[in-house]
Amino acid sequence: MRNLFSTKVKIILVVAALLTAALAIYSGISNQSLPSVIVQGVLAPFRAAGTTLTNTAEKYYSYMFRYEALDAANKVLEERIAQMEDVARQADSVARENERLRKLLDLKATNEDYKLVDAYIIGWSSSDWESTFTINRGTNAGIQENMCAITANGEVVGLVTEVGVNYAVVKTVLDSTLEISGTISTSGYNGMVKGGYTSGNDTLLQMNYLPSDSIIRNKDQVVTSGSTVYPRGLIIGSVVDAGYEETGVAKFALLDPAADINSLEQVFIITAYTTEVVTTPGTSTGSETATAPTETAAATQPTTPVG
Repeated sequence: MRNLFSTKVKIILVVAALLTAALAIYSGISNQSLPSVIVQGVLAPFRAAGTTLTNTAEKYYSYMFRYEALDAANKVLEERIAQMEDVARQADSVARENERLRKLLDLKATNEDYKLVDAYIIGWSSSDWESTFTINRGTNAGIQENMCAITANGEVVGLVTEVGVNYAVVKTVLDSTLEISGTISTSGYNGMVKGGYTSGNDTLLQMNYLPSDSIIRNKDQVVTSGSTVYPRGLIIGSVVDAGYEETGVAKFALLDPAADINSLEQVFIITAYTTEVVTTPGTSTGSETATAPTETAAATQPTTPVG
């Protein structure tokens, strides 16, 4: 036992001597004192740990700085995007207003005898048999009941049926209770046009009471015959089909509406217009201005076409 202990002591002493010699040699090479070398050896692990902590801290603060810089830049970018979007909205609004004024001027230029009020659609109400919308103009703009609504291209949209101070309700040509006197422009045949006819996915108009011997062709254009409500020559639609009514004594025609009712945003209300006054066939005695129309919408259900 004593021999084993003595052997361990000897080994420790030998290792200590070797370390001392190594440190002495390193001290001589590095021109540092032995105690300094020993201290540096002891402190080296702590220095390494400190360096690691310092590097980690520097990386963290660098990351935080970059994050804050990126966050600030992102906020600036978001503000600029918001400003650009606001400018784009304003530009779009100006463009829409310019387009509105251009359409109004064009419409007035081609229809000098019309007094027009432009309006935007602010609400819709529709079903299988009814089709109405609300506009943002009313009596404060000179609009009254039974005034005609048209598009910028002079296509019939419908009839004003209700008016408030700053709004009005328009019943469209697709409504089954609205009837308009129409004429097939190519042949001169007259009939009554009404909405509420559905064929597949298409909502069509039906022109009734056409002569049984009338010749009706596809794409024939149908226009207003002229009345105290609808000026003569406004486009109602074009023929897509025809046949005989159930009685067999008259024909009907199905029309594709000229106005794309479901995509409308803006309409024009005819508040007054000049029309010829005819006393005898073929004789014109002058003109008069029609205002405050009196023609009303007929409350009848559509006739089911046959043939």
